[in-house]
Amino acid sequence: MKTLSIVRLNRYPIKGLSAEPMQTVTLRAGDGIPGDRLFGFARYNSGFDVQNPQPLPKDRFVVLLNEAALAGVKTNFNVETQYLEIKASGKTRSFNMQAPEDRMNAVSFLSSEIDLKDPEPPNFVSSAPHRFTDVSVVSPKMMNAISVLNLASVEKLGEKLNAEVHPARFRANIEMDGLPPFSELDEAGSVFRFGDVELKILSRTKRCAATEVNPETAKRDLKIPYLIRKLMGHTDMGVYVEVAKGGTLRVGQIGEMLN
Repeated sequence: MKTLSIVRLNRYPIKGLSAEPMQTVTLRAGDGIPGDRLFGFARYNSGFDVQNPQPLPKDRFVVLLNEAALAGVKTNFNVETQYLEIKASGKTRSFNMQAPEDRMNAVSFLSSEIDLKDPEPPNFVSSAPHRFTDVSVVSPKMMNAISVLNLASVEKLGEKLNAEVHPARFRANIEMDGLPPFSELDEAGSVFRFGDVELKILSRTKRCAATEVNPETAKRDLKIPYLIRKLMGHTDMGVYVEVAKGGTLRVGQIGEMLN
């Protein structure tokens, strides 16, 4: 039996934008992280229909995959009030995203800061409980999947590359210690248990070019998917889990993995 510990909890209210660190989170069986990826900046030609939301590929949105400069933009978003604060290039602006004029101004400011080249501005969209998770295109269950990162795997990758690899590159909801490097990748069906909470591993997390972006410099500096494939024969880092039993998680909590 492996003793695990939760090091960080994050949610990403707006797809592609800043993490919101959490000290605790209460989960319900079958659901995702509350407030996680319920909003997004859909590209002008995304095809997203607010009235009939369907899962779309991540490149239909303004995300790090295409806009590395997003890593240099820091945001705070209140899911309840929908006030968005954007910090970029030494400037801080606040917007009420429920007000049409503010929403347009926020889109304009963000597009300018990341030098978005699209011929038309993106649209700020939400159709809760629809989530803009990367694997939403796989199935309704995966739309509510929670991403888990084994910090030992990230550290081992850094050692192999002789480079510092920041866990923030992988934008996980739960970062944990206590597992051997990369062991999580072969544990589909196993369960992480923390108190009352049981998280069942669904699948590995395949990585894309978004992980090439250094979260501190906002520059592409490591071809992470290519390098993982070169070293290990795949492009996976971390796993997706579903909430099998609900309850509250907290940073520092101790748990175990059940095979």
